[in-house]
Amino acid sequence: MFEKILIANRGEIALRILRACREMGIKTVVVHSEADREAKYVKLADESVCIGPAPSPQSYLHIPALIAAAEVTQAEAIHPGYGFLSENADFAQRVEESGFIFIGPTPEAIRLMGDKVSAKDAMKKAGVPCVPGSEGALPDNPQEVLKMGRQVGYPVIIKAAGGGGGRGMRVVHHEEELLRAVEMTKSEAQAAFGNPMVYMEKFLQKPRHIEIQILADTHGHAIYLGERDCSMQRRHQKVIEEAPAPGITDAQRKKIGEACAQACRQIGYRGAGTFEFLYENGEFYFIEMNTRVQVEHPVTEMITGIDIVQEQIRVAAGEKLRYEQKDVKLRGHAMECRINAEDPLKFVPCPGRITAYHTPGGPGVRVDSHVYQGYMVPPNYDSMIGKIITYGDSREQAMARMRIALSEMVVEGIRTNIPLHQQLLVDAGFVKGGASIHHLEHRMPDIRALLENKS
Repeated sequence: MFEKILIANRGEIALRILRACREMGIKTVVVHSEADREAKYVKLADESVCIGPAPSPQSYLHIPALIAAAEVTQAEAIHPGYGFLSENADFAQRVEESGFIFIGPTPEAIRLMGDKVSAKDAMKKAGVPCVPGSEGALPDNPQEVLKMGRQVGYPVIIKAAGGGGGRGMRVVHHEEELLRAVEMTKSEAQAAFGNPMVYMEKFLQKPRHIEIQILADTHGHAIYLGERDCSMQRRHQKVIEEAPAPGITDAQRKKIGEACAQACRQIGYRGAGTFEFLYENGEFYFIEMNTRVQVEHPVTEMITGIDIVQEQIRVAAGEKLRYEQKDVKLRGHAMECRINAEDPLKFVPCPGRITAYHTPGGPGVRVDSHVYQGYMVPPNYDSMIGKIITYGDSREQAMARMRIALSEMVVEGIRTNIPLHQQLLVDAGFVKGGASIHHLEHRMPDIRALLENKS
């Protein structure tokens, strides 16, 4: 096992990794920008290294500074968390070439799954169901593109091969819109991702977003830890996640989970990863794989009792998975609300100093957050300041505990999206379970009116 790990991230995930390391008896090195000098995890770490000013390109995205920090502190491995460089194959390669262990997949696996065209091709070969669409990148011949559109059937969606975060996508409802949409998406993809390649998929009308959590080691073993429902989204960004997903049967879970585990064995995947699917009319359609730990991993931990971050570390150290598939039992239900420093009506970031802060407690309540009273939320990074996770014997109990937790949560000095969560937790469509990825967008006008009347 490692003696010292460098945590190449910030915020709540840096604290989450630090806690896992402390429990395992591993010393920690935390890197930080000048803006994060007073962060809780910086003070709790065994060592800390300032790697640059606040802007991410000069600190958390500055690969030479991260490698240098590992060298001067004599760390053995680097954990990238999520976001920033966690899915950057070049970073993973630089880490390994510099003599350190990257706590994540191989650079080759990251590259394979980071390109949506190659990822889809690999999944088809592994028997994972995919959304009907083009067999790879769209050709330059306009007539061929039009022909594909007719074969797939409208509406279709044009996606950037190297896209992510909801960018590089265009829905096309009619044939006369197709060619212009393709060219516009190519230009956007080139500008945003440096890769103009795009592909076509059937656009599903009311799908849910279901994802499968997997763990794989370097000894040919891979298991799945059930599924999560992440359909409550705004502008393709997740707001609430839960596990297990309402309405998914044991047979469905077993079939899609085994397909994902087999795909991991086939591509030589290692570590934690998540297969993301659109789910409609009882069918799963692969959309992408996240080759890292997810923001929403705690809901899976709550219903399985498996510490995903610790397993990442053990696998990276060369150990075999401590669990077989028969050991994975799903118990109860868990939900997670992402707490963001943002205006709940305008959805714009609200950085600033937190003047009062109190977290909820009680049975089945977990709060993952790096902030505290007096903490200055910087304007330079993602607005998420924490996550409330609740667990119950049933979905109804988990929801009831979440309503109570949200009512007890105190964050003053800045605005947060807690009022939005409170409205969603009493929204009939969400309470029923099984709402589509479009539900929140459709409900926003009514929710906004309710919040405006209360403010």
